[in-house]
Amino acid sequence: MSEELSTFDIKILDQLQKDASLSTVELAEVVGLSQSPCWRRLQRLKDDGYIKKQVAILDREKLGYGLHIFAFVKVNRLSPKERETFKTKIEATPEILECYTIFGEMDLLLKIQAKSMNWYQQFLMDFLMNLPGVENVNSTATLGEIKSTTAIPIRGNLAL
Repeated sequence: MSEELSTFDIKILDQLQKDASLSTVELAEVVGLSQSPCWRRLQRLKDDGYIKKQVAILDREKLGYGLHIFAFVKVNRLSPKERETFKTKIEATPEILECYTIFGEMDLLLKIQAKSMNWYQQFLMDFLMNLPGVENVNSTATLGEIKSTTAIPIRGNLAL
């Protein structure tokens, strides 16, 4: 965390992670500032890149996506062109929520939003196994969700 963040900046960021729909007036009231200084701080936090974007978090189950699947992918050596094709296909697939390169036996970890096991089996066979260089995929389906958050721990050592 940058040292240029004040206690008010931390409070603003913390509150926005809870509810980004607050108006500047509401946000100012919650963090203990008047509207103008709060608005200026908010703009600076956006300009400095602390706030990348503001989004709505949807209910995945109401939209028919009841499963999270974690897929560990082993990839053979790829040419630069194949690597770019692979990356483009991953980025263009909305069901793949996250993709990480990892250490160990496997090369990638994908977090996939699935409608059902049948849907995932089709996705695995028709899409994942046909990506350039994919040698092997090990998948794990979640049974339930204990914690899910998009919030970054920003309170740090500050006593708020």
